[in-house]
Amino acid sequence: EQVRAMAAAGDVDVAPVAAQENYRSVLEKGLLKIMSKMGICTISAYRGSELFEAIGLDEGVCDLAFRNVRRRVGGIDLARIARSTLALHAEMSGGEEAPGGYYKHRRGGMHHVNAPKAVLSVQKAVRSGEADQWQAYLDEVQNQRPALLLRDLVDFAEVDPIPLDQVEPAEAIMRRFSTAAMSLGALSKEAHETLAEAMNFIGGLSNSGEGGEDPDRFDTPRNSAIKQIASGRFGVTPAYLASAEEYQIKMAQGSKPGEGGQLPGHKVTEEIARLRHTEPGVTLISPPPHHDIYSIEDLAQLIFDLKTFKPLARVSVKLVSGPGVGTIAVGVAKANADVVLISGNSGGTGASPMVSIKHAGSPWELGLAEAHQVLVANGLRSTIYVETDGGIRTGRDVVVAALLGADRYGFGTLPLLALGCKMVRQCHENTCPVGIATQAEDLRAKYTGAADQVVALFRHLAEEVRVYLAALGARSIDEILGRADLLVARDDTRGLGFDTLLTRADFRPERGYRTVARSAVGEALALDARRSVRDGAVIELSYPVQNTDRAVGTRLSGQIAEHHGDVGLPPDTIKVWLSGTAGQSLGAFLAPGISLRLTGTANDYVGKGMGGGMIAIRPAVSGGGTPHGAGNACLYGATSGALYVAGSVGQRFAVRNSGATAVVEGAADHCAEYMTGGRVVVLGALGRNVAAGMNGGTLFVWDPNATGPLHFAESAPPASRPTAADMEELRDILIAHVAETGSSRASEILDTLEDRAAEFWVLRPTGT
Repeated sequence: EQVRAMAAAGDVDVAPVAAQENYRSVLEKGLLKIMSKMGICTISAYRGSELFEAIGLDEGVCDLAFRNVRRRVGGIDLARIARSTLALHAEMSGGEEAPGGYYKHRRGGMHHVNAPKAVLSVQKAVRSGEADQWQAYLDEVQNQRPALLLRDLVDFAEVDPIPLDQVEPAEAIMRRFSTAAMSLGALSKEAHETLAEAMNFIGGLSNSGEGGEDPDRFDTPRNSAIKQIASGRFGVTPAYLASAEEYQIKMAQGSKPGEGGQLPGHKVTEEIARLRHTEPGVTLISPPPHHDIYSIEDLAQLIFDLKTFKPLARVSVKLVSGPGVGTIAVGVAKANADVVLISGNSGGTGASPMVSIKHAGSPWELGLAEAHQVLVANGLRSTIYVETDGGIRTGRDVVVAALLGADRYGFGTLPLLALGCKMVRQCHENTCPVGIATQAEDLRAKYTGAADQVVALFRHLAEEVRVYLAALGARSIDEILGRADLLVARDDTRGLGFDTLLTRADFRPERGYRTVARSAVGEALALDARRSVRDGAVIELSYPVQNTDRAVGTRLSGQIAEHHGDVGLPPDTIKVWLSGTAGQSLGAFLAPGISLRLTGTANDYVGKGMGGGMIAIRPAVSGGGTPHGAGNACLYGATSGALYVAGSVGQRFAVRNSGATAVVEGAADHCAEYMTGGRVVVLGALGRNVAAGMNGGTLFVWDPNATGPLHFAESAPPASRPTAADMEELRDILIAHVAETGSSRASEILDTLEDRAAEFWVLRPTGT
């Protein structure tokens, strides 16, 4: 009514009805955006849920207005809120234009950590290498602005210092640094490779981000040591996995909790599409859930699969700094992860939409302290590294993080500033003027960053850390881990309830790789086929399997990828015959050259992330109806290879398949969701939401009862009847399926295939 009245009065240049509908549309869009981030499907479930955290409000305000909301630190009272509101109202009512600067820095407006002077100072410091230039930067970000961050409200306790020359060298400290996950695609090729080169030089870790990496970089100084992975989407191939020192499973993103990353379609060039196994121009999103991780058991299985593929690689799990993250961190440790990352609400590569920048996520200080303390209380802290990231800017920040319990420290924005980023916040528009966050070739030509600048940055940080360590009487970072008692609340912030945050929690580090008890069959297969891996000799092997034999074929795939990359071995070089019930992840990350033929059934994740080879499953006993072939999340994120199942499969089949060929004889909900390539044939009943968000590849559906359209998602590509060329392609696929599985259903269809075109649907995105 108010909007209509404004339009009727001429306050807005829109007709009243149009104004009303515009307003309704915007409200609905905003509500749906927030509800989807929180994982809420209905208003009734959202109402009263209080799924947020109060930061900076005192007990009185929360008891009045947010009684059931989690509150880990205190803050301002009602009187302070009233004064601030009245002062803002007076400022906005004075007739002068408000200075603004809420989202982007504006002279005279709100303070920002990355103000232009700070950006310029850090760039001068890394180019000159001079300590006084670094001090000028510190003055800008620490001493000449009001408190903007939670860590600004604490000081260090006064203790007996030690001489600086007794503190561990900067080189040892720099090995604890990593660059945060920023993908190739979000960043330019040049910037992405510069970061990797710099981190490899200092012994730190660069993170590929969730976007694949050019194989030409593997085994070179430009290789990213941390490869981010969500089982197998966006370029996860056997060679990609083999090139990693550490895998990072991204469960969520601190700066955009509930959303994850997004790469706009105009940044998906042909090169980026090739590396990510998708189509150029298609927007790529990576929101949780990950389709194969719906429980801590699913997460544990993925960790198991990765450690089976490459036993000496570490596995990191990225979590968000929110209430209860400590309990989740305990689950991650029990799932055999080597590292847990607590990601805070600051930072990001500048590609966040406006509604995701403010009031989203929690500071890493809160989540880090909780995770460290809960891990110590459960006797698990000594078995796992704890890392944190999210807007870390100075050596002081690093020391605060160490005192709260972090072993390792991730940096995103700061190294980009060192490379020349001007913080113009145009990353998502592909118009970065300095060639850092763009795929446009003319802008990339303006890139002037160098690895030396990033090395200089981290040396400045490490030397600053050494000064603080000396002042705290510590010879190394290890001596202050978890010593939150060395932090004290500032005099002007006492009473904010920092007691829980500043609780000391000691532990005894026991560093080393955490191994998993791999499948006996999988280990025997890798051992028996070692000669074939070396010289390509053809071999046939057979084993009985049971459901405790998990990830069979994955260790062998890791060995093949290590020696031969994604090319692998010729087809059918290693023929494996299995009988029984295979455990989870049969053929996960399968490499070219391996053929797994199972007589029996299989559990979840068959062919997950497969990069080649072939898997065939035929039931041990034929009977009435459609036999069960395999479980959920099969062929998730596959990039190549073939899967033939003479039976039905569970939910989320071939999600994000980007290159594999598959035939199944029935599939439950969400089949072919987000598929970007490959060919899938379903010869049987379907669940709902088929082909949702599918933007590549081809899906054939046998539908003799003409009910298929009822199962196709609204966002699925258009369904049509197959052409003559489609039927020839389908014939070839079915012939291979029958040859491998002996399927009676496929044989019957093949016998009269030329007359069955009207029984099939083809779903294929327009233009692919």
